[in-house]
Amino acid sequence: MYVSRLSLHDFRSYEEVEVTFEPGANVLVGANGQGKTNLVEAVDYLASLGSHRVATEGPLVRHGAHRAVVRAAVVRAGRTAVLEVELNPGRSNRAQVNGSSLPRARELLGLLRCVVFAPEDLGLVKGEPGERRRFLDTLLASRAPRLAGVRADYDRVLKQRTTLLRSAVNRRGAPLDLSTLDVWDDHLVRAGAELVTARLDLVDALAPYVERVYAQVSAASTDDVAILAYKSSVPGTEKERDRTVLADAFAAELGARRRDELERGVSLVGPHRDDLALSIGDLPARGYASHGESWSLALALRLAAYELLRSQGDDPVLVLDDVFAELDVDRRDRLARRVADAEQLLVTAAVAADVPAPLLGAWYDVADGQVRRVHR
Repeated sequence: MYVSRLSLHDFRSYEEVEVTFEPGANVLVGANGQGKTNLVEAVDYLASLGSHRVATEGPLVRHGAHRAVVRAAVVRAGRTAVLEVELNPGRSNRAQVNGSSLPRARELLGLLRCVVFAPEDLGLVKGEPGERRRFLDTLLASRAPRLAGVRADYDRVLKQRTTLLRSAVNRRGAPLDLSTLDVWDDHLVRAGAELVTARLDLVDALAPYVERVYAQVSAASTDDVAILAYKSSVPGTEKERDRTVLADAFAAELGARRRDELERGVSLVGPHRDDLALSIGDLPARGYASHGESWSLALALRLAAYELLRSQGDDPVLVLDDVFAELDVDRRDRLARRVADAEQLLVTAAVAADVPAPLLGAWYDVADGQVRRVHR
């Protein structure tokens, strides 16, 4: 799988731009602020309907414009499909495949797979649980696009339920009809149990890849094993894989925490409160891992995701966004050797010398809103 052509309209800094990419390595070189990351961000957005840099879509639309369009020709098993998404902040986005409109933008998911490793990924190790939940759910949607709908359903129910809990706080002692809360609890349990079951299965599948890749990119000793574990807000369910059992435990914990939730006006139980626990050896990575270990673990998470998707039959597009400047020479070389055989690799760098020799494929200079192919 690879992107052969990328066209942007009013996306980030670009009013209009079109770039032709090649299979194999593609290196985008330009000073900071010239727009090289905007190009790979657009590819990632088309694959995931999200950005690795911002949480909302507003910043993705060029200043002064009302909408943005990302379009790409994607080659998969020798066949080309043109994917397009129109970003409309505050309104529903629109999507097309080969000129035909899709009922929902999220039906694009799975048609292009992309894994991005970027400086922001240090937050997967050092940041808050929300970043790790997002990592899991984005990967879930790439592997099984229907799970994006499950997550959307869960978020919708959670929002309604939290609104009801907040209204209970504001009633100042007036009685609340708890039967309405019971209905939302049932919806939350059903969607939440399905989401958690999928996350648990994903962590099980991902863990051996992370262990192996971490050992390769960090040259770790045998004692320094990277370990993943799912940390649930429902006690005692981390090793449970039966959705019915999970749903029952979730419902019981909601009942046990109801008084607290009514007093505080927040939903305290569910996958929105869970975390992906990361350890190196016997110690949690957050707070104990060195800077180099944290980088290696973040890289291992992304490359493990890439390998897991690759095991399903299609090579995802792999993006290395301005990461070589953050890595020492040894880690650069190990990373380059690890990814050199990717079907398509998009690399951004501010300094050409930072890019290891095995990745010197198609070359592009990015400056002043222009992207120019350089023949070396």
